[in-house]
Amino acid sequence: MRRRPASNVPSEQMEKGVGKHNNTRICFLASLSAMFWILLLYFHFVVLGNSTVNEPVTLELNPVNADSIPYHVTDAHQSESHLKTSPYHKIENHPESIPDHEINGPQMNPSLTSTPGRVEENYPFVRALRTVENKSDPCGGRYIYVHDLPSRFNEDMLKECRSLSLWTNMCKFTTNSGLGPPLENVEGVFSNTGWYATNQFAVDVIFNNRMKQYECLTRDSSIAAAVFVPFYAGFDIARYLWGYNISRRDAASLDLVDWLMKRPEWGIMGGRDHFLVAGRITWDFRRLTDEESNWGNKLLFLPAAKNMSMLVVESSPWNANDFGIPYPTYFHPAKDADVFIWQDRMRKLERKWLFSFAGAPRPDNPKSIRGQIIDQCKKSKVGKLLECDFGESKCHSPSSIMQMFQSSLFCLQPQGDSYTRRSAFDSMLAGCIPVFFHPGSAYTQYTWHLPKNYTKYSVFIPEDDIRKRNVSIEERLLQISPEQVKIMREEVIGLIPRLVYADPRSKLETLEDAFDVAVGAIIDKVTKLRRDIIEGRTDENFIEENSWKYALLDEGQREVGAHEWDPFFSKPKDGSGDSGDPSAEAAKNSWKNERRDRS
Repeated sequence: MRRRPASNVPSEQMEKGVGKHNNTRICFLASLSAMFWILLLYFHFVVLGNSTVNEPVTLELNPVNADSIPYHVTDAHQSESHLKTSPYHKIENHPESIPDHEINGPQMNPSLTSTPGRVEENYPFVRALRTVENKSDPCGGRYIYVHDLPSRFNEDMLKECRSLSLWTNMCKFTTNSGLGPPLENVEGVFSNTGWYATNQFAVDVIFNNRMKQYECLTRDSSIAAAVFVPFYAGFDIARYLWGYNISRRDAASLDLVDWLMKRPEWGIMGGRDHFLVAGRITWDFRRLTDEESNWGNKLLFLPAAKNMSMLVVESSPWNANDFGIPYPTYFHPAKDADVFIWQDRMRKLERKWLFSFAGAPRPDNPKSIRGQIIDQCKKSKVGKLLECDFGESKCHSPSSIMQMFQSSLFCLQPQGDSYTRRSAFDSMLAGCIPVFFHPGSAYTQYTWHLPKNYTKYSVFIPEDDIRKRNVSIEERLLQISPEQVKIMREEVIGLIPRLVYADPRSKLETLEDAFDVAVGAIIDKVTKLRRDIIEGRTDENFIEENSWKYALLDEGQREVGAHEWDPFFSKPKDGSGDSGDPSAEAAKNSWKNERRDRS
């Protein structure tokens, strides 16, 4: 049997065979290319856009000075159980009445992409930043997520209100959502509504109740511009300042931090997007050592707490994790009209006194200038003094205090037991131009709420002018022309809305109150930090000891240098700067003064 030689195969058949193999190879390559592009587009629009897939997507974040933290983006139903119990979300009984954006957050458009050249999708907070781009969402960039803390961190304290102060029964001051009992307008000093006997340390509960009415709460933490921690830090430490060991004083703070760090929300930025409120001065939370005799707790020195922002009625000039917010006044408007009517009334008042002062001397404090101020008030024919001391005093009467401030052009506001005092806000509420003697009493404290140009609304007389040079306050104030006084008073009256806390049970229609200003500032702070992380910006030259200077910088500025107020903020010789003996002593004196006010 002979084999057919290859040469006998027709040439046209060979050509057909070769063509068949080429077509197969081309089809395979085309299919492979198509599959590649399909997978690429799927990953870009679906996985990174997080628009159609409900499965968790794991992302990595490398925040400044932090290790890589895993984060899981979940859908808006991740906190369903939280909503059913949390008082901060009003959808328990009537979810159909709440707008979609308040329940689920904005529906993200896959076409919203990052700036070319930056891989924003690598960061877990990108979805929150992108809410700003959704122009149809009135809450874009303003969402707040509220932790549903166990009741031991807040509400249980109110149930035990008699233990909140050693000398004061705080039960009456926690009524009416923290405003206290209504004030009677017997002497016609107040408005007919909106006035309460509010305790100066009640900001914890007032702020928390205002947050319950915030219009942009969300149960989806992935779209939150900031995270609120409703811990009554001020009430907690007030219970244990006297007669308790450091373990008791620190217990709730350590418990809180442990609880927070176990939450997935904490992992997004290591707590840098978290904030809480404490209605006391910062020194109550800055115990430097574990000596039993040292004052306060160490909440603000805990490593985790250093990442959070704490809002206090007096902040430290040398630390970056606390921010000053106004003391509560007696006025808590329920609507815009309440504010407008009060402002008009303050404009029309006849003010017979050039200046006034309400306060007591500090004979135990050799640096205090109160004694000299009181002497000048007594000697002046155009000065008014309301002396405060032990026992019954008109200083304890809101009506007497406000009546004097309403009758004065200028109100003297020297340091209290610490830098600040509530009286400064009471006086501005009365349309009285404040006179400060230390920049730490207002100018470096309330930079969110007061103009940086302090000459627009106040007068500054350095303490040494009184202490060493015996400058006449009367002569200094008489140098200001009546026209300038009128301009300054109008500036003060215009500030009133942002210095008061509106009634937590209602909401001002158009005006921003102290709560709104503070929340807006926190959101801006967190948003800026997130953008800095994405763009790789770090404040390598930041010096925490100069924190007070950074707060005074204009928009866009980052560097600080020598300042005219440097002598006012020289650190104590012990080097602690923030909770050394002078600061701790101030906190103790403040507490003793509270006792005196209630005796």
